[in-house]
Amino acid sequence: MKVTTKGHTITIKDTEGDIVAFLEKINSQYNTFNDHNLILDISHDASVDVKSISIFSDLIKKHKKVKKSLVLVAENIDFNKVPRSIVVVPTQLEAHDLIEMDEIERDLGF
Repeated sequence: MKVTTKGHTITIKDTEGDIVAFLEKINSQYNTFNDHNLILDISHDASVDVKSISIFSDLIKKHKKVKKSLVLVAENIDFNKVPRSIVVVPTQLEAHDLIEMDEIERDLGF
């Protein structure tokens, strides 16, 4: 797990290729991340599919309650089949752009 901070956003990259273990680590250390926007980069794991991404649902709900954004970065999945409650993009740049738009909306009161 590689953690980098850029402004109000923390990017956490899965380096082991096991998203279940990755999610467990994030949940165990969540209190250190909960006041930042999160980008969870799971693109290193080639076995990621729409079904496996759904394990992040509870974490996403918890993070939305503290009015912060959580975006997953994954490649080679059918983005049209991902549930609307889960935000998945193919690159970290797009994840940063989405978080910036979310921050602007929150500042404007939407």
